[in-house]
Amino acid sequence: MEKKLAMMEVERFAIHDGPGIRSTVFLQGCPLRCPWCANPESQTIGKKRMYYEKKCTGCGRCLENCPNHALNVQDGKLVCDKKLCTQCGNCQKACLNDAVSFSGIEMSVEEVKQAVLRDRDYYEESGGGVTISGGECFVQFDGLMQLLKAFKEENLHTAVETCGQTKLEYIKEAFPYIDLFLFDLKHVDPERFHEVTKGSLADILNNIKYIANEDPDKIVIRVPVVPDFNYDDKTIHGILSFAKEQGIKEVHLLPYHTFGINKYHQMGIPYPMKATESLTNDDLEDYKKIGEDMGLHIKIGG
Repeated sequence: MEKKLAMMEVERFAIHDGPGIRSTVFLQGCPLRCPWCANPESQTIGKKRMYYEKKCTGCGRCLENCPNHALNVQDGKLVCDKKLCTQCGNCQKACLNDAVSFSGIEMSVEEVKQAVLRDRDYYEESGGGVTISGGECFVQFDGLMQLLKAFKEENLHTAVETCGQTKLEYIKEAFPYIDLFLFDLKHVDPERFHEVTKGSLADILNNIKYIANEDPDKIVIRVPVVPDFNYDDKTIHGILSFAKEQGIKEVHLLPYHTFGINKYHQMGIPYPMKATESLTNDDLEDYKKIGEDMGLHIKIGG
């Protein structure tokens, strides 16, 4: 039976998610809870109501069209009672200013494949392909496998962006259908990693070791560099050394940013790192030099 995928979107003409021009398929669901996550709407599966306060004129049409009376105005702002909201979408349909939207859609594997194939010529000309991202794409493993096999039947280059928090057996099963793993490694201290992200570093390291042992050219380590978490010499040096030990040749250092903060506002949830300033590419130049001295190819940014 064809799998229905819980997802956010298919982004066309992506240039930071692997080689060449690509389409990136964003699936929902993630086992980690990183406080700097730029896509909080992707963490759980299902529709998320997004409210753009700056676009709202206070006309009241959404209140009039809400069958469950989940909306009201408090201190001049529209407030949604999430216990009453059934995600029916009437508020979005009633709004004339696009102040309300819903993130989260269902698509079949065939629908995703056809969306991706629209740009086959660009993939072939640029050496690109399709990248499956998230959230964490391994959360929806059955659907992920159907996607990978469908793309491989079309001879497309496939990449996955993964936090690595998944079963080794899933990595092994998917391995033949994936040309490139863009694999996050956020820390080398298991206790600190679990404290901040709620994940298991041991599982992630084992998955990296398996891929690197099978084919070290098939994996790129990506490090979101975050102040007060891993933005220090010891941690970054440890990550670079681990990559080197596994025979991995390429590491991307991704400076922390606050681009996703508006999504937290739109979802009505607090941004956990509002007091943390963004890093710049220049802030990571010293770490780039350290990695290059180890013989690694280091790139700052995605």
